[in-house]
Amino acid sequence: MLSGPVVNVYALSNYSFGSKEVKMEKDTSVVDRLARMKQNYMKEGMRKCVEGILLVQEHNHPHVLMLQIGNTFCKLPGGRLKPGEDEIEGLKRKLTSKLALTSASVQPDWQIGECVAVWWRPNFETLMYPYCPPHITKPKECKKMFIVHLAEQQHFAVPKNYKLLAVPLFELYDNVQRYGAVISSIPQQLSRFSLNTINN
Repeated sequence: MLSGPVVNVYALSNYSFGSKEVKMEKDTSVVDRLARMKQNYMKEGMRKCVEGILLVQEHNHPHVLMLQIGNTFCKLPGGRLKPGEDEIEGLKRKLTSKLALTSASVQPDWQIGECVAVWWRPNFETLMYPYCPPHITKPKECKKMFIVHLAEQQHFAVPKNYKLLAVPLFELYDNVQRYGAVISSIPQQLSRFSLNTINN
């Protein structure tokens, strides 16, 4: 029996995939990333990030679309907001830059749904928490994850140095070692939604 907000999840085969120009990562390591975060914090204050959870299905099981950089590191599409930028508009901008053709005359009409989770980075370290620890008055990053309602059909264009993977929920579940605490918690975050898998 379905209950909770409904998310229609269409077959992976409904979607087409292409590539576009290389998009270089700003950092070559986690250490570099944390150092850049520290510099930006001094200038702009707390880093605000938004990420999209895009769902497709194979064999009637939901899969999350994720970007893979190199052979190991996976992330959700999204990124840092500009100072003062609206969260929804910022996420649409980031999704277009990571997943849509840059030259397309018609940009995708991304349908951003509910905020699924909020994560906090208390210090310039890799650890993030789904709450802000009470002794932390100046967190360094706030990351919000939103459901993105995909159209029944869509074309994705991914930078040539990235791979777009469809990872099943059972692979993500509790797999902190492979995906980290944030991404491995997605199955729990989605449990309050009714995932309506649609076969054409």
